[in-house]
Amino acid sequence: MKNPRLLIVVICFVSCSQHKNNHSTWRVTGGSKENIHFSSLTQIDTLNVKQLQVAWTYHTGDADTLNHSQIQCNPIVIDGVVYGTTPQLKLFALDAFSGKEKWVFDPQAEQKTKMSSFVRFILNNNRGVTYWEDGKEKRILYAAGSFIYSIDALIGKPDLKFGNEGSIDLHNGLGEEVSDLYVAATSPGIIYKDLFIIGSRVSEGGDAAPGHIRAYDVHSGKLAWIFHTIPHPGEVGYDTWEDSTAYKHLGGANSWAGFSLDEKRGILFAPTGSVSFDFYGGKRKGPDLFGNSILALDATTGKYIWHFQTIHHDVWDKDLPTAPALITLKKEGKEIDAIAQPTKNGFVFLLERETGKPIYPIKERPVPTQSELKGEKLWPTQPFPTFPKPFARQTFTEDELNHLVPDSSYQDLKKRLSGYKYGNMYEPPTFQGTIFFPGLDGGGEWGGSAFDPSSQLLFVNANEMPWMLKMTEVKLEAPKKENYIEAGDRLYKTNCMACHGPDRKGSGNNPTIIDANKKYSEQTLADLISTGRRMMPAFKNLSKEESIAIASFILDLKTNLKKEFVTPPVTIDSFRQLPYNITGYNKFLSKEGYAGIMPPWGTLNAVNLRSGEIEWKIPLGEIKEFKEKGIITGSENYGGPAVTASGLLFIAATPDGKFRAFNKHNGKILWETQLPAPGFATPSIYEVNGKQFIVIACGGGKLKTKSGDSYVAFALP
Repeated sequence: MKNPRLLIVVICFVSCSQHKNNHSTWRVTGGSKENIHFSSLTQIDTLNVKQLQVAWTYHTGDADTLNHSQIQCNPIVIDGVVYGTTPQLKLFALDAFSGKEKWVFDPQAEQKTKMSSFVRFILNNNRGVTYWEDGKEKRILYAAGSFIYSIDALIGKPDLKFGNEGSIDLHNGLGEEVSDLYVAATSPGIIYKDLFIIGSRVSEGGDAAPGHIRAYDVHSGKLAWIFHTIPHPGEVGYDTWEDSTAYKHLGGANSWAGFSLDEKRGILFAPTGSVSFDFYGGKRKGPDLFGNSILALDATTGKYIWHFQTIHHDVWDKDLPTAPALITLKKEGKEIDAIAQPTKNGFVFLLERETGKPIYPIKERPVPTQSELKGEKLWPTQPFPTFPKPFARQTFTEDELNHLVPDSSYQDLKKRLSGYKYGNMYEPPTFQGTIFFPGLDGGGEWGGSAFDPSSQLLFVNANEMPWMLKMTEVKLEAPKKENYIEAGDRLYKTNCMACHGPDRKGSGNNPTIIDANKKYSEQTLADLISTGRRMMPAFKNLSKEESIAIASFILDLKTNLKKEFVTPPVTIDSFRQLPYNITGYNKFLSKEGYAGIMPPWGTLNAVNLRSGEIEWKIPLGEIKEFKEKGIITGSENYGGPAVTASGLLFIAATPDGKFRAFNKHNGKILWETQLPAPGFATPSIYEVNGKQFIVIACGGGKLKTKSGDSYVAFALP
């Protein structure tokens, strides 16, 4: 070698170019297929970030404040064009420099031409779209309700060669028995070569469809492969199920949170949720593979490579909420290609990318195993990572009760807490009520984490909100004689109570239906129950008369008290007809509506993956009445962070509607601004015409906030 220094320069140039190509754009939801939310752009830095100002605002024009519509989309940017979705799941293309609209595609208008399918078009949240090109054609593939669309990226028209004139029904390929069940998608799929790979959202009750992962040919829309997340005979994991027929009846174990992809190795990483029903496992004895697992699959064939289960036999609804971050971890002088998987319990699981082996010890520790529910068989141990430290509190004791509230309210919290089971995050559901902590939306959520390669810091926002869950028995057989109101009451408890509560006042993020009679008649409400709308699935398992009975009960139609209800003949599915249900998704709150635990109620965390320590932790979000007293409590938050090579960490996510930039090294706030509506989404960072932008979707609609319809981009003057 005549000039070794030249070789070093060339190697450095290639390495740096690859780094820039991967992270100077935002062509994939999460920034890259590694899902690390990292940008190598440095024009905006810790010194000039305070000069950020609005560069452009785009209004979608279709927010529905009455129905609390949201925008959770992390938009992508391709060749100077921003692609994102609206509250009504329209797809749009904008000039990335000016925000000027190029085109809009409306999937509802498209489906109205296919009326037999339109009843399935249920609006969900959409968290991003996917881009594919082959040098000739350019496509945006995205999910709207139960359909996948392939849209020409240049003109916004469907690719008529794809599927059924541009779309695929996600029910297809799951079997005839699930044709009327709820199947949709909220998180975007991912591209590997000419394959579009996607997961799904399904019901979390006994009527759940299977959550199998599927890959489609991007040209034709034909199914290329399917991975059964509840294994079939002869497949890996099938022999772990005590009931050999479980795969025929059970649903869930769905990869609703999206994927990450090691493109060089051709390995797809898929996180899964729990097997349904969420809170009772008597019909699914065993560890429940592949629920609550990180799956490594061959992206070309869908073949199993390895898995790691983060919770065995989940009865706490602790789905893996986000795809893992693909990172290169530095340990004892060596670089290890790894995955970092945040969880709702506040753990980070660090595993080798090729083998799934833990990089640091993960110990199986005993957990409570006694259940009041007949037929339940809890798993005796759960995995606990020893490195890094948890990023969220994991236990809740009486000593931590919220004493910032008036004494009468504090005493009420204390009295109510004494009547519940609490103190262990694996305390099972009970009839008296169990405190779930960090909570059903606790720890890390769907916004995901951000990873900074240089500092080896993993940034993750967390919720620390206690929830109270109470079980109740369900009458599986109807009495010999009942009227429509009595039948409606019985059917409501089986089908509706989990979301709308026993008193119809709503629970969790689900709305009250106390005043439904102001908006619906018996027939229109019965039709809604049958067809579904927005986040509410269609109850195809109910007969027309059963839907009318539920409507009669909800609307309290006294005229139907004397009208006899005749139970239609049905075949009871012993797997789907469960003996228990929950009384609702209820946060453990004070009389004033504050969390029953002392703050912080939401945090932003920097987890040091070199030391295993929490580098810094700060409350994320402000509540006005406490801030006025000098107390920053943090708040529940949805959406994720994005980190830059120039030292910045951007995040919105909070109901106070602020967008903030922090110093990634110490957590000090450097800039904040008020958004037109809360940004329950993850920001995207990109560059066009030599100018760096940060764009955030401002959709609001969660946590009792107003809905919005805007995307706002920021840049330096």
